[in-house]
Amino acid sequence: MSGLAISNALQNFISKILFLPVTLRIHAIPSMNQNDKIMAGAKETPRQKMIGMMYLVLTALLALNVSKSILDAFVAIEENMQKANLTELFRGDERKDQIQEAALDLTNPLQAKKAKLLLSAVDDLDKITEKRIQLIDKLKLKILEECGEDIESVGKEGSILIEKKGNDNDGNQLKPLRMNLENVSGKDKYDETMRIMIGENIKQPTGDGMKLWKSIIDFRKEITELVASSQLGAGDNPAFDKDYYFKAPKINKFKEQKELKGMIEKAIKESNVHPDDKAMIAEIYSSLTKEKLSTVNGVKDVHWIGKTFDHAPTVAALASLSSLQKDILSARADALTVLRSRVIGSEFSFTTIIPLVRGPEVVNQGEEYQLEVMMAVYDKDKAPEVTIEGGEVSEIRNGKGIIKMRGQGNTMDLSGTVSIKNRSGIKRTMNWEKTVTVMKPSGSIELPELNVLYRGYNNKVNATASGFPTTTLTGSGASLTPTSDGMHNARPTGSGRTANLTVSGRTADGRTVALKTVQYRVLNLPKPTMYWGAVADGGTGSPYEKNLFTKYGDDIPLKATFTVLSWDIMVEGAKLSLKGQGNKLSADALRMLKAAKSGSRVGYMLRVKGPDNIIRKISGAFKI
Repeated sequence: MSGLAISNALQNFISKILFLPVTLRIHAIPSMNQNDKIMAGAKETPRQKMIGMMYLVLTALLALNVSKSILDAFVAIEENMQKANLTELFRGDERKDQIQEAALDLTNPLQAKKAKLLLSAVDDLDKITEKRIQLIDKLKLKILEECGEDIESVGKEGSILIEKKGNDNDGNQLKPLRMNLENVSGKDKYDETMRIMIGENIKQPTGDGMKLWKSIIDFRKEITELVASSQLGAGDNPAFDKDYYFKAPKINKFKEQKELKGMIEKAIKESNVHPDDKAMIAEIYSSLTKEKLSTVNGVKDVHWIGKTFDHAPTVAALASLSSLQKDILSARADALTVLRSRVIGSEFSFTTIIPLVRGPEVVNQGEEYQLEVMMAVYDKDKAPEVTIEGGEVSEIRNGKGIIKMRGQGNTMDLSGTVSIKNRSGIKRTMNWEKTVTVMKPSGSIELPELNVLYRGYNNKVNATASGFPTTTLTGSGASLTPTSDGMHNARPTGSGRTANLTVSGRTADGRTVALKTVQYRVLNLPKPTMYWGAVADGGTGSPYEKNLFTKYGDDIPLKATFTVLSWDIMVEGAKLSLKGQGNKLSADALRMLKAAKSGSRVGYMLRVKGPDNIIRKISGAFKI
């Protein structure tokens, strides 16, 4: 309720309270303490009457002073709002003029064709905008007329209307009515506004305000869908690209702006909106969205119309309507900014130019590579905003976000966003991705004389093509099998005495570059050493040990497994030798060993089979 409305109510209250019984009058005065009330139980003294009247008069005077300052503030707000409306109107008209100029530019025929095509969308945009501006102007005049104000006098001293629609030299029907609310006599009236805009119920308005509500909701749908569907296709004969569209949702309930933003983004994803239009469509839709129902002073489900115009003084209601006109004209200007960018280039400003060269960070000798040289531009007054998932941006410098990372693992899949504001201050955000291949530092020391591949054996080979994202290994005279640890098993094939291994690097674009070929001698595996239990050939064994083995000692760094097929044993002093199968001595052989004297010599002859399937005879001499 306005200040003057409160004062009027107080005056009515004063006139009525004088006719109430004395006791009720005193109880009606909130400032009296409990003692005064008790004292007034039977009869009110002249002093008490005087105090009561002073309280009422003082309260009324304070209300009058506060309300006048509030109403003056609404007059000032309305004036500033009208000026802002002219600014938004000019901003939109400026972009419209640029499209019209492009349509007449004979030096650029293709651009002229696009501009002429877009002028039809511009006309549609102005029609739907004009419809809402005029509706609001009619509501303003209706409220003033209902309040008994003079709306016939125009441009005179004391007139409310500064100019009539269409009499502003250019006849622009998009221009809202210019008013001087200082000349409104009934600034504090509110019943008239409520009758026109609300009706009887703030929860379910039935007045003209509901026409306004529906018109704004329809305008939100029409303007956002118009922007999305006015994208131009490529080619010398431009036409609207029908693949792009936006199906505007009906969003009138949300808890906060973050939730509203998420709902709009979801609707954009479910449509097919051109990437260049997404940010502006979201901005326009958001600016025209009002929460339909809310809680006001403990009253739930109050309609936006009821919330805005309930007990609103005349000047406050007019200021609210002018604010809606600003939202509409701002949306029009933003939409025209998008349409203009379709024919006159970027909507972003650039002030600085720098050369930019892109290419590989590392190349190998003899490898073919390419550089991309371009001119980069940025606005030094509008630094971009850069983010990276899982990291931090060190600084923004020369139009670029500087990110410092440390190589980890084999590959690093990096992603984030980069945002920049256009001339209208609307932020445009795009996603970026980059994969960095992490190369392990490597060096090479070779012993050419020891380049050997053993036949029938899985020779471990570790190959690295430094400077390439992918390493490949191929063989001639040898088969190669990858292992789980990133190496290869190389096995010579055929009966040749040499085999060749070639290491190559694969570039990011799929080319294979052969880096080095090494020739290896192909040899049979060397003979293993015999072991009697844990004792190697030439040592002293135990007559109780029955296990026989053959394997490589520490002097041969190969991991080959040999199987003992059979054995012959001869013991010094014994009259005969014994034979057996497998790798375990028989009971007779053990009895013969136990019967021999300490220090006696023992000789073995084993038949063993290696991983190359060659059967070898391996001998061993021991002492007991």
